[in-house]
Amino acid sequence: MQLVSFEHDGQLSYGLADGERVREASAVFRERFVDLRAVIAAGADRDLADDSGGVIYSASQFRYVPVIPNPDKILCVGVNYRPHIEEMGREVPDHPVVFVRFPASLVGHNEPILRPRASEQFDFEGELAIVIGRRARHVRRDDALDYVAGYCCFMDGSIRDWQRHTPQFTPGKNFHHSGAMGPGIVTADEIPDPSVLQLTTFVNGEVMQRGRVADLVFDISALIEYCSTFSELLPGDIIATGTPGGVGAARTPPVWLQHGDTVEVEIPGVGRLRSPVLDESTSVTA
Repeated sequence: MQLVSFEHDGQLSYGLADGERVREASAVFRERFVDLRAVIAAGADRDLADDSGGVIYSASQFRYVPVIPNPDKILCVGVNYRPHIEEMGREVPDHPVVFVRFPASLVGHNEPILRPRASEQFDFEGELAIVIGRRARHVRRDDALDYVAGYCCFMDGSIRDWQRHTPQFTPGKNFHHSGAMGPGIVTADEIPDPSVLQLTTFVNGEVMQRGRVADLVFDISALIEYCSTFSELLPGDIIATGTPGGVGAARTPPVWLQHGDTVEVEIPGVGRLRSPVLDESTSVTA
């Protein structure tokens, strides 16, 4: 089951993916649960699967928005695959390297990501993201996967020169509409063992990154244990788990995203997130 959030006629809504279409939650269901975050918090995703009477929209009738448009927090993990650690010239960290993204920095599937006018060093990072399903605090790693609502593709667009201004990554990770999340959340019951997942990032159809979730330095259970220790995780919170090797900054010469490029993050069993690249100055959303 793949949960999606979308916009139709200027109104935010949600429902289930149905091939290239979406089936909107019924009006009665949406009166009970205003958005997917509320559905997840109530543990009502199975009820959504049984919901009937919602309108089915074709691809031309809606646009995707980030699957959780209003998360309480978005936590991202840096340098969490050994090949990426090596290519960036870093040491293997003793603890997860955690930074935050703001909701306005993300767009949905098929929506343009923006190369900011402030920099030419716009880089791609394909990732697996997890969505928290219930309140989590001081979670033991052995129990951690019980707190996952589902999994999603994530594109952690990075403005490298701004990321390196200080040891803190936040400025380089939060430019307006520089990242993406989608197309939808595949519920955790469909992926009992996320370590078997594989991730590939394409730029203009060319493979740039490829990695196995099994190769994470800090696996998903360890990340939930760590993050739930310093913060109470809430339903709908997002943890982006890190990117494999192959980023543009590590190539010779560097490969920066340009206006007209297309980035795709594919995780079989989870989805394929597509992000066309526009210059900020040419985008109507800038």
